[in-house]
Amino acid sequence: MPARLRLALFVSGLLAITAIAAVFLFAVGERTVTATGFAGAVRPSSIPPADFGVRDEHGKPLRLADMRGRPIVVTFLYTTCDDTCPLIAQQIRIALDDLGHDVPVIAVSVDPDNDTPRRARAFALRQGLPGRMRWALGSAAQLQRLWDAYGVHPQTVDAEHTASTVLLDDRGVQRVGFAASVLTPAGLANDIALLERESQRRRSGDGA
Repeated sequence: MPARLRLALFVSGLLAITAIAAVFLFAVGERTVTATGFAGAVRPSSIPPADFGVRDEHGKPLRLADMRGRPIVVTFLYTTCDDTCPLIAQQIRIALDDLGHDVPVIAVSVDPDNDTPRRARAFALRQGLPGRMRWALGSAAQLQRLWDAYGVHPQTVDAEHTASTVLLDDRGVQRVGFAASVLTPAGLANDIALLERESQRRRSGDGA
């Protein structure tokens, strides 16, 4: 058999094996995610908790320890946004309404130069979330640690920010993530409820 033909057959076989492996891994991943019952994407278990270490729109310190024991919604927004950010805020508001009770919601600023406390308070008011959502505000240097911890790119003149929403469990561990394109009130409410039940089992000694 000519060497060129052998090479072509080898490459074709390698591509076929790669395609089969990709399909297999995709299927395994889908079954794993489905088995958890989460609507969002399950985060890697190796991500360490990241405390906020900044202040909110009222000048009060934001500390993870003060919110431990409950799931926490962490989203990344900016106050002058007029499309994606208001939509995300509304999805979260409806999810809390559907859930029937509130959990802590933290909106981490991705535009620190423009996200002033006054604008943050006005944004929450416009979205019907005063008292239900707190902003994590600070300088770019202060917020960079949080952006890095959650894999988020801030808003810039040249690029849109990473519009993700993440659920922390009662220990502050990142558990589930939603891109803006897949975030729904039903999915978010479902995953909050799952984490709450998991927390109840942990407190009763029936879960890890």
